[in-house]
Amino acid sequence: MYQIVEKEVLVPNIIYLKIKAPKIAKVACPGQFVIIRVDETGERMPMGLAGWDAEEGTIEIVFYVLGTSTMKLGILREGDSIMNLAGPLGKPTEIGNFGTVICACGCFGIGPTMPLIKALKEAGNYVITVVEGRSREFIFWEDKLEAASDELHVLAGNGGCGEEGWTNDFISRYLEEGKKVDRIFVHGCPFMMMETSKASEPYGVKTIVSLTPLMVDGTGMCGACRVEVGGETKFACVDGPDFDGHDVNWETLALRLRQFIPEEDRSAMLWERDNWHKLVETSPQAFNPTLGRDEGKEKKRATSSS
Repeated sequence: MYQIVEKEVLVPNIIYLKIKAPKIAKVACPGQFVIIRVDETGERMPMGLAGWDAEEGTIEIVFYVLGTSTMKLGILREGDSIMNLAGPLGKPTEIGNFGTVICACGCFGIGPTMPLIKALKEAGNYVITVVEGRSREFIFWEDKLEAASDELHVLAGNGGCGEEGWTNDFISRYLEEGKKVDRIFVHGCPFMMMETSKASEPYGVKTIVSLTPLMVDGTGMCGACRVEVGGETKFACVDGPDFDGHDVNWETLALRLRQFIPEEDRSAMLWERDNWHKLVETSPQAFNPTLGRDEGKEKKRATSSS
């Protein structure tokens, strides 16, 4: 059992957990992930590492509450325990002094981007971080990202925080202006990673995406996480999770990710029907996308009035 020592609702439907896992914390590297199973009937969920502390013996994750298993994880409190946690899994991200790099992230992808930014900075890179969200209320860790990066650009789809658009829009504009970028790293939902890869492809800038599709064992035995990269079948759990975004067959990946949607929807509906009170008691803000942070609202008001 792995105890939750800290929990925070970062923005609506996105939760941060710090978990006691000393063996994983001692050997974790940027880009790696863990597989979590909340209870004996839960599915095994791959989640990127958002941080770790070897001395404290803890790891950190950031996840999006979407289906049955993430709702089960989301209702746990500090002091509660997770049944199974395996890791660190996957190949660490290649870290080197590339020059100028862009770290593009959004949603739960902001989590695993944090240790990557720190590692790239330590290697001597000039790090430009670009973070996206539907609106400012869905962007978190802005202060941490700014402190760790050389430049931070915040974009909102609704234009509510200065720069309108998404990470792919920023990258298209940046490269079109002739500015030099040596490598791009992308963490976020598959659609965001696909669009960002498409934006950089005409300019030939190597773009690394992190793929954590459906997994079962996480050791390359089951084949559930197979993806097509460069015309070859790869297993995200052992060959990845990092791949060249220009070589990923995004169409087949999208089809695989959607194959169990009817079953997932039914499972979530049945579980929520019997456990809605637990969701409300734990934290209404965590599961209500109409609610935003007071902090975010205040920042938006300040920006509008200035």
